[in-house]
Parts: sequence; C-alpha cells; structure tokens
Amino acid sequence: MRSKFVSAVALTLSTLMATCSFAEDWPQWMGPQRDNVWRQSGLIENLDDAEVVWRQPIAWGYAGPAVADGTVFINDFVTDANVKVSNFQRRGFDGTERLTALDAATGEEKWTFEYPMTITASYPGGPRCTPVVEDGRVYSLGAEGFLACLNAEDGTKIWSVDLKEQYKVNSPLWGYAAHPLIYKDKLITLAGGEGTHAVALDTKTGEELWRTLSSEQQGYAPPTLIEHGGILQLILAKPDEVASVNPDTGDVYWSVPYQATNGSIIMSPVLFKDHLFVGGYSQKTMLLKLISAAEQNDGKPGATVEWQDKGRAGISPVNVQPIVTDGVMYGFDQNGQLYAVELPSGKRLWNTPEPVSKRPLGTGSGFIVRQAETDVYWIFTEAGDLTRCRLTKDGFEELSRTHLLDPTNSAFGRAVVWSQPAFAGQRVYVRNDKEIMAVDLGE
Repeated sequence: MRSKFVSAVALTLSTLMATCSFAEDWPQWMGPQRDNVWRQSGLIENLDDAEVVWRQPIAWGYAGPAVADGTVFINDFVTDANVKVSNFQRRGFDGTERLTALDAATGEEKWTFEYPMTITASYPGGPRCTPVVEDGRVYSLGAEGFLACLNAEDGTKIWSVDLKEQYKVNSPLWGYAAHPLIYKDKLITLAGGEGTHAVALDTKTGEELWRTLSSEQQGYAPPTLIEHGGILQLILAKPDEVASVNPDTGDVYWSVPYQATNGSIIMSPVLFKDHLFVGGYSQKTMLLKLISAAEQNDGKPGATVEWQDKGRAGISPVNVQPIVTDGVMYGFDQNGQLYAVELPSGKRLWNTPEPVSKRPLGTGSGFIVRQAETDVYWIFTEAGDLTRCRLTKDGFEELSRTHLLDPTNSAFGRAVVWSQPAFAGQRVYVRNDKEIMAVDLGE
C-alpha cells in the first residue's frame, strides 16, 4: 500500500474526482441500501496498489464513518481515562462525545459538535453507531443514548433527545449500539422501557410519532425493514422476542418468543425469500417462516418458527453483520470462524478462520461487504487488515490483502479495531482510536 502526496494540482483533481465518485455515498450503517453491498466499478485487484489519500487524528470510538455529499461524518470520545477495561465492567468514564465533519477529498475539518458525557457502558471506548445522513441533516447516537440532529452543512444543532432521560431507562450493558434507521419522515431508534422499546421521531423536529413494544433490556439489533408478501415490515429483534411492526404506525403485526443470553442479540435479522434468520450469542439461533397477509385470517402478515437453537446450524454473530447471497449466508460466528450457511436449512457448508487469523480466535471478526453483483467481497478484520476475497458456496479464496490500521483497543486479551468502514466512490474510509483515513481503491 502506497501513500499519496497531495500537491495543489493533485488536490484540485482529487476534489473533482471525489465529486464524481460520490454518486453512490455511504450515508448510514451498511451503506445506502443498508445491505453491505458496494455498487462500484473500476476497483483495483491487487491491494498493494491501494493509496492512502489522507489521515486525520481522532479519539476513541467504535462507530464507523458515514459519507455523504463530499463529507465524512465520524463520532468519537475524547477522554484522559484509560478505557481499555475488561468486558462486563461498568464504571463511569468522563469525557466529551463528538461528531466531526471532514472534507471527504482532503480530510480537512469542516465542523465539530461536542458535548460532555460520562460513559458507563462495558467497553467504554466511545460511540458505537454510524451517523445517518439524509436530506441535509445528520443524526448521531452516542454510547449513552444522546441522540442529536444537526445541519450537515455547518453542524448547527436542530434538535436533540436524551433517550435515557426521556424514556426513564438505563443504558444497555454494552451501550446504545443499534444503528438508527430513517423511514419516510421518521427516525426509528431503540429507546427501551415499558411501551417504548422502539420509538419513531420526526426527522425534522424530534417529536415522537409512535412508540411500540416493551423491553427490560434494549438489546443491540438495529431496526430492520423487510418487504414480504407486498407489505413493508419493521423487524425488531430484542432479547425476549422477535417482532414485526407497521413502520408507519408502530402497530404490531406478529411476534415470536426468543431468549437471548445476557441480552446479547446484535445482528439485524436477514431475509431469504420466505425465511428470516436471527442469531444471538451462545447459539441462540432461530429461523422463521414468514406468512403473507393473504394467508392469514386476520389479514396481517405472520411468522412461525421453522427451527430454533439447532445444533451445528446457522451462526451466532456477536460483532459483525452476516450477508446473504443466492441462498448462502456468509458471516462470522462467535468462535471466530467465517462460515457459509445454506438457507433455509441452516446447514454449514464450510468454515475458516483465515480472514482474521490462522487459528480461530474467540469472537474474532471482520466486516463483510460485497462488491456489486459479484462473488468478490471486501473484509476489514479486527487486526486492521483489508482483504479482497472470493466467497462462494464452495469456499473462501483470498485474492489480496493489505494492512490499513493498527488495532488500538483491546478485547479478550488481544488488540482489536471494531469499526465498520465506509465504502464510497472508489475509496474506503476507516478508523481506529487514533486516526481516520481515506484509501483510494480505484484503478
């Protein structure tokens, strides 16, 4: 991987190219369609040809960047405290949470919005959620539930809500980590509490539009939209149930009991045809068969359990989101191995630790992004490596690899970087707890 010296002429050209390349931004978690697909052509095949465009110092954080309209938005946590503490420890760490806007072409700071914060969550190293950018506004959710809407151009606060204070709840053990979702004029986010597990807030004012379900623990699974049988459904996977609600009203369509371990339901459920897969920690897996409204006496969609907690089937993702392609789900299990799983049977086709390590590391993980409609995938590993690989039902093939960033936080006795990159235009934007960088992957 090479570093690029940016002269005045090159900078001007870079800016023009950036303007063209942002036709497909990465304005939220998992990209523009929230499906971890990078719809970009003209990319390099050998990662030795990757070029570092810029680097900028930042502070602690798990939150990945969002990229929209030529700007990179990134959350972090500034503190003098040592936040490298063991899992399950909950102490107060004082500091400042920030949302910073950087010029996507140059890395230069445009503005910063900040506020004092005490993080009590386990793994207190900063915000978890990727910002969401839509219609000239950027939405930021901090580790302790402080939700803010800002003018994306200048960082002016439009509205804010402290979810813990507003809904009289405690923060989850591992903090607020369920990435908010925008649907029409609604920002949908997990709040927690009686009748307010999920709430929809007006994107322009922050006023509550609806609330739904109850939860003693919020869990960590982001709200997920699916379409089945001609009806749009909002899927909410929480520690004690998986439910479907009307995204316009919050009214419940169906719910199925579920039992998470330590409240640890993290992944967004994934859809394949008439089936929905959910996987939580300690092999708490479930496959649901979706039933169309036309098949139901009450005229509402429904679901039944096809199999649950089935031995040697499915996966239990704990840090990263799996992806489904042509009936095969690719994802990292809590045992640190990458699996290919046939859906709907749950049959494991193959497994390997190779994207992350030679031998399996407990909770070893990598963020998986598919390159358009191909069998090529990009995996950013917890070791800070970017891997270009081929994933098929027959196996894993590494095509190229480069080291981008050093892991700067710690978990389970090893150094890790747990932050999903943004893939926008022909660049990848990635961060650790010391810096954020832009890397050109164009031919």
